[in-house]
Amino acid sequence: MDYRSAGVDIDAATKALGKVRKAARSTYQPGTLSDIGSFGGLFRVDTERYKRPVLVASTDGVGTKLKIAFATGRHAGVGYDLVAHCVNDILVQGARPLFFLDYIAMGKLDGDVAATVVEGMAEACREFKLSLLGGETAEMPGFYASGEYDVAGTIIGVVEEGNIIDGSKAKPGDKLWAIPSLGLHTNGYSLARKILFEQEGFEPTDHVEALGGTIADILLAKHRCYLPELEPHLDSGTIHALAHITGGGLTDNIPRVLPEGCGVRIDLGQLRPLPVFRYLMEKGNVEGREMLRAFNMGVGMVVIAKDDLGLAESWLLGEVVSGSGVEYEGAL
Repeated sequence: MDYRSAGVDIDAATKALGKVRKAARSTYQPGTLSDIGSFGGLFRVDTERYKRPVLVASTDGVGTKLKIAFATGRHAGVGYDLVAHCVNDILVQGARPLFFLDYIAMGKLDGDVAATVVEGMAEACREFKLSLLGGETAEMPGFYASGEYDVAGTIIGVVEEGNIIDGSKAKPGDKLWAIPSLGLHTNGYSLARKILFEQEGFEPTDHVEALGGTIADILLAKHRCYLPELEPHLDSGTIHALAHITGGGLTDNIPRVLPEGCGVRIDLGQLRPLPVFRYLMEKGNVEGREMLRAFNMGVGMVVIAKDDLGLAESWLLGEVVSGSGVEYEGAL
């Protein structure tokens, strides 16, 4: 008996590491002090730029969007999505990303698939200027079905203590500005798959005219990262709160960033749902309130501010009011 006969191939893992090292190195920022393969990653914070640096950390995955990647063999996108999602999560507190760590687990290690996922991460890391500092690729025989895997990531960012966006400045009369999503992003896939595949009987390659593309293209649309649009405003004090619209939709995510005594009123007539959301609502006979919790409904980020920041593509969605939670006016 040996480890390989039990389902774990250490040589394959070493080979896979060699494939991802080049991709990771392409992301290295000036503060990177270690290389892929170290037991821990080293990163130096720029103390000339940040006098009172506060580190902001977040961990997430991409959920059952992975099922679409398995079915289509399109794996780079989920790596990109993972980084974009995590950047957005720390962005809402005013943080700029520093570095990223990934975790990929497979039943039987497929070095090519793992490398493709990591290359997608590296693409996003280069685009948003953070280092892919390290990670873990685990081979777990008997734990995952053949051809399937799970992926998660941890991001570390930094914000000057005086520039933290914690929602405390939000007050009644502030406006809600919506920035559009590109699709489902990384939430609501269990419901979407149930409607499209189980109920409607579609295959990923099927073209649906009402959606303007194939099922796979629509469901694998990128998770948009909002750092480029918002970074110029992070230190200005003009942003009172930010909400990344992920699981829980507008209903659950906006209250997370509001101070006690504040709620929001949203005019549903101002929503701009993408065709996929209208389609899922109609075909699945999903109630409007359920849609607003399961999906982002075309809004990927909400900016709460006193005045319009002039962000490209943004539009007025509602306002902050006295109270709590989210009050909807109108109907979908």
